Amino acid sequence: MKKLFLSVIALYIGVLSSFSQATVKQDSAYKPRRLSFEEANIVSSYYSQDGTHAAVTGGLGSEKLSDIATTFDVKFSKFDRFGRKHSLTGELGIDHYTSASSDKIDPATISSASHADTRVYPSLNWSMENNTKGKIVGVGASFSNEFDYNSLGFNINLSKKTRDRNGELSVKAQVYLDKLQLIYPIELRTDHDPSSANRNTFSASLGWSQIINTRLQLMLEGEIVSQDGYLGLPFHRVYFNDGSVHVENLPSKRMKVPLGLRANYFMGDNLIFRTWYRRYFDDWGISSNAAMLEVVYKITPFFSVTPYYRFYQQSASDHFAPYGEHTSSDQFYTSNFSYAKFLSHFYGAGFRVAPPEGVFHIQHFNSLELRYGHYQKTTDLNANIITLSAGFK
Repeated sequence: MKKLFLSVIALYIGVLSSFSQATVKQDSAYKPRRLSFEEANIVSSYYSQDGTHAAVTGGLGSEKLSDIATTFDVKFSKFDRFGRKHSLTGELGIDHYTSASSDKIDPATISSASHADTRVYPSLNWSMENNTKGKIVGVGASFSNEFDYNSLGFNINLSKKTRDRNGELSVKAQVYLDKLQLIYPIELRTDHDPSSANRNTFSASLGWSQIINTRLQLMLEGEIVSQDGYLGLPFHRVYFNDGSVHVENLPSKRMKVPLGLRANYFMGDNLIFRTWYRRYFDDWGISSNAAMLEVVYKITPFFSVTPYYRFYQQSASDHFAPYGEHTSSDQFYTSNFSYAKFLSHFYGAGFRVAPPEGVFHIQHFNSLELRYGHYQKTTDLNANIITLSAGFK
């Protein structure tokens, strides 16, 4: 089940992370041939939201939801006899959520299976870096499961630096194969309902990063995403203007195109400005603009504070209408406010410590970061998220 909190958490952990030109340390002496530990990271967050436009109840009703998510990743590496670095990264994520709106799939139950659930999503990625040629190749696989769906994913990525190492071209392809259990609202169930459906997602992305000078770095990125199969959710009700209730019905194909620009500006040793802009459109009629500013201020060489702000503006899908406004002539219909016209604001701050002697004087405990964010949508949804991350090397 894809819910808002998953995309907010992904945004918080992914979009707010910095990008920079990678460098590889050259060992003048012996390079280990055996697989050895390189780093590990633990990220744990608590997310809470409330709103008044639950899709399960046709665009009206409580969107109250809470989620506790934890991811753990560990990276091992080795050098082969040609001096190429091989890295193996394993990650395990676990989310546990409770949702007031999901329990309305069958209002007669005190607490249905969808009221609270746990999502588990492991992944494994391998990469090989040839620093002499400035090339990296990688492949990966992932799996995700919760009560009404499971997903299997694969990816391959390639990157090549320019001869002067100031530019880098990256290419990535991904595929996700999802299987959904079709759980309908209780009043719309029949003996002939199918038990499951498939959803496939294919994407290809292209990026170019460039060091302009010692202070400025830029990155251009573009992606094409193609989806087919069952793209709605069967427990999302839609109420028509004649009072009848239906199951959300969306097209079986969708094409998305996001285009982005990132810029990092280093103003001296203590101040970094990170900016990001994305333009998005798809063939369901949605277009959007998103912009972010993050400022990293190093109070000391080992302690920094990072305020940030993200703005998002979206037009409505051709297939969206609020509660009671769809008509019998509509071929496709949804009252899910994720497809509505809205503005959103996401702002907060982070605090990070990375002392050379280790956090709490623990040698391999190299960093600790705490972030808080507040999210507001003009469709009357508010959310808060607190994230704690720890790094070990």
